[in-house]
Amino acid sequence: MSLFSSLGALELGFIYSLVALGVFISFRILRFPDLTVDGTFATGGAIAALVISMGGSPFLATALAMLVCAFAGMITGWLNVKLGIMDLLASILMMTALYSINLRIMDGPNIPLITNDTVFSVLQPAFIDDYIWRPVLLLLVVIIAKFLLDRYFATQSGLAMRSTGSNLRMARAQGISTDRMVMLGMAISNALVGLGGAMFAQSQGGSDISMGIGTIVIGLAAVIVGQSIIPARKFVYVTLAVIIGAVIYRFFIALALNSDFIGLEAQDLNLVTALLVTFALILPKLNKMLKARKG
Repeated sequence: MSLFSSLGALELGFIYSLVALGVFISFRILRFPDLTVDGTFATGGAIAALVISMGGSPFLATALAMLVCAFAGMITGWLNVKLGIMDLLASILMMTALYSINLRIMDGPNIPLITNDTVFSVLQPAFIDDYIWRPVLLLLVVIIAKFLLDRYFATQSGLAMRSTGSNLRMARAQGISTDRMVMLGMAISNALVGLGGAMFAQSQGGSDISMGIGTIVIGLAAVIVGQSIIPARKFVYVTLAVIIGAVIYRFFIALALNSDFIGLEAQDLNLVTALLVTFALILPKLNKMLKARKG
């Protein structure tokens, strides 16, 4: 695999690290099967592309994308905790609604950003090529996001959210407003996914209505792969494992699709993803079997 392809895989790996961190909050911390991310990833890209195409600041566009996606995530949580709709169904309803909303936002199936300034072009130093600068800037964004998450989940509010996901009844018995924690957690989760969508649109030169399809699978794959390779209990290392999992996932995908002897093409992406997730799921069992045989 060439250097250009490797840097491209690293770039996408860091973008999907943000998605993976969001999916980690909903699936692992809150135990909430959230399919909203398929919609909010595209929403983040759509809003960022719309604002930038209208001449707005790319930084304002990115912040607005996060805010709107956080609101969408909060609505999903509200449907569940306030209206009593099953968590999975609530997320499917929101994901379905976001498809039409995204078409409304873009006033069509896509918005190109080929000639517009983005966060990458605005911040790019003159002495660094863009294909090198994009992964560097995304790494800084991921580090900041991880740092803020680690700090938040060490606070009283963050611990209350973790307690809500671990044992809902016990959390309520301790006086924790579990409904508020669920909605807040869903908002944070989808804000991160929206940030990933906004960065993806600016990195790839535009937004598209189909860019969110399969986002939940990619996020889950990153979480599963990361935690299978780096099993950890301390929160700082768990979030690190999720980020590494996203990068490894993208490198595996790029390696499979760029290896001529395998014969895979772009349309085989979902097949490779399914095989990789399956392997990650059975990896812990394989490790136990190997340890049992050695013992």
